[in-house]
Amino acid sequence: MLKPSLLILSLASFAATWTHVLAVTVYGQEGVTAPSGVSSTAGASATANTDWVNNYAAYNNKILTAPNLPDPVPSNAFTIQLLNNAANVNALSVQQSGNFLGFSVEVSVVTQVIGKNASQIAVPFLNLLATVADRAGSVRIRVGGNTQETATLVDSLPNNEMIAKDKADATNPTDTPILDFTTEMLYLLSNVSALVNAKWYLGIPFNDTTNLRLQIAEAGDAILGDNILAYQLGNEPDLYVSHGHRPQGYDQQSYFNEFGTVINALNNDPKITKRGNLVAPSTQGTWTLQSVWDTGFLTSYQDAISVLAVEQYPDNNCAAAFPDAGFGPPVDPQSVFANYLTHASGRNIVSQYLDSLPLAQQYGKQFMMFETNTASCGGFPGVSDSFGAALWGVDYGLQMAYSNFTGALLHIGGQDVSYNPFTPPPTNLSNTKQWTVGPIMYSTLVLAEALGTSNTSRVLDTFANSASDYTPAYAIYEKDVLARMVLINFMTEQNGQGAYTATISIGGGQTGEGNGTPSSVKVKYLLAPSVSEKDNVTWAGQTYGARFQCDGRLTGTEVIQTINCDTTANTCQIPVPAPGVALVFISPDAQGATDPPTTQTYSTTAVTKVKNTVTIDPSVLATSNGDSAKDRAAGSTSQGSSDAPRTAGVAPGLTLLAMFVTGVWVVVAAMRR
Repeated sequence: MLKPSLLILSLASFAATWTHVLAVTVYGQEGVTAPSGVSSTAGASATANTDWVNNYAAYNNKILTAPNLPDPVPSNAFTIQLLNNAANVNALSVQQSGNFLGFSVEVSVVTQVIGKNASQIAVPFLNLLATVADRAGSVRIRVGGNTQETATLVDSLPNNEMIAKDKADATNPTDTPILDFTTEMLYLLSNVSALVNAKWYLGIPFNDTTNLRLQIAEAGDAILGDNILAYQLGNEPDLYVSHGHRPQGYDQQSYFNEFGTVINALNNDPKITKRGNLVAPSTQGTWTLQSVWDTGFLTSYQDAISVLAVEQYPDNNCAAAFPDAGFGPPVDPQSVFANYLTHASGRNIVSQYLDSLPLAQQYGKQFMMFETNTASCGGFPGVSDSFGAALWGVDYGLQMAYSNFTGALLHIGGQDVSYNPFTPPPTNLSNTKQWTVGPIMYSTLVLAEALGTSNTSRVLDTFANSASDYTPAYAIYEKDVLARMVLINFMTEQNGQGAYTATISIGGGQTGEGNGTPSSVKVKYLLAPSVSEKDNVTWAGQTYGARFQCDGRLTGTEVIQTINCDTTANTCQIPVPAPGVALVFISPDAQGATDPPTTQTYSTTAVTKVKNTVTIDPSVLATSNGDSAKDRAAGSTSQGSSDAPRTAGVAPGLTLLAMFVTGVWVVVAAMRR
């Protein structure tokens, strides 16, 4: 392990010797080039014409019109009567964790979003995770999706690549690529976990159960250890026939049989050290869950499964994304925008699973929405990247929590989707542009602070304001005491209408309750000028920034409102702008448990940038799980292809990463050439 003092080196003293690496780009997007006729040279001038980038859905300029106010407009003043003691409250959820909302990263975009290899992690990704993990205690991330089904772990790839994509399967309407990857990807994930408290779900390939490929579980157990949460077995099996992955006639019983085949193989593989941590059935709705349970799935495989999972989007944009695949005419985003600005959206999705949720509790399993977002096939430009999506994400997340889901993962694709919580810039703009954060990313912060780190939070849908779909409100009980409230306003102010004031009354003299209203409460607001806004979004006065302006850190001064209550009348009046979300902390302890005083951030600079940098505390490096350069064989990033194999569980790139985040990456790069 390198001593921290050895990392304090002068770049200037090496400049003359190592000038051949001064053009190294810290992070960037692989495989994305400008359209024909536009220069794609890395480090292009910031003044170069980049209008072409708007053609990518992730950076589109489409701004929709905020829907009209509902007719009639809901009451702008209403009271929510709550009890202070959870023992007196009916219909509370199971205990929930602050990491309820996590992320699902498609395998094919790992090198774009997470890092090029174990030594070059995308630092904005670390910063973004840190903003969630510091509020929630940890963050859950799935690396999977359609591409996990054909992904194959190989010993090595040309040019020491970590992931290689083959051409897309011509029979697949979503153009899913076929992938090879090396153990470097697993070391990359391990290094992320060494810096941020991130836990992972991975997928075991399920495309060919006669020639099983279990290597990802073998290597995952060895390299990631306790940072592995579970392995998904089968991704949307009810779509296998329509996607050309199984012959006609493949059904629930076929899936049941194949699932058993893989379980037997896993149990007989001595290299797989963990048992009982599979995720299934991960259907998306073509099969009902009951039809899967009718095969005896739960009773037969209960010992092998830890998470019962589904995958669901409220709509799809497949006709626009794949115009030649027979999906019909494309949908106008404006025509569906209002569908997301209502409490009914989340309730309608959740309602499909209410019969199966008690089964999860009966069998002692988690129940997760393993992949979701605003619309499949990339989302709707102007909807999926609007402030409306952030409001939808907060309400949908809390509705799942209230209904006894135990987690949900927001899916992240590449440059061609508009629903990403965050997206790196194209490679040819990475010297001059930063990341783009979608408004839905703010939903993860609100959920993290609303649910906290105690793992005891229970959620109640209050059906406020005569159960209006435009003004939903939730109460969160922590350690059996009312701790926080979340008030949502889906409306955009028009002609002075839309905002409302919720009067909260706690206890109210009911038996065993007394007057539980505090003298004051603290309130954080999630705000934007309109539901159609893309850039000007703030959480308690702080923002990730507009398009191409984010390094993963929140900027600005945090603003927390103090609202005085009337203890004589036993009321607190909470104003909620239109649109907006108010997170109300009933007590100082309820706020302190979720609001981190500081967040560890990481440098975004390695030679090409000299401003806006942050360094990591050397004491963190001193206790990190790294190794020294002298112990690392050169010439390969793959297990078994160097002079000495890696030790299982050691994250070999972490020392290089440590140098990277302290600004000496160029030296390391030169030494390894």
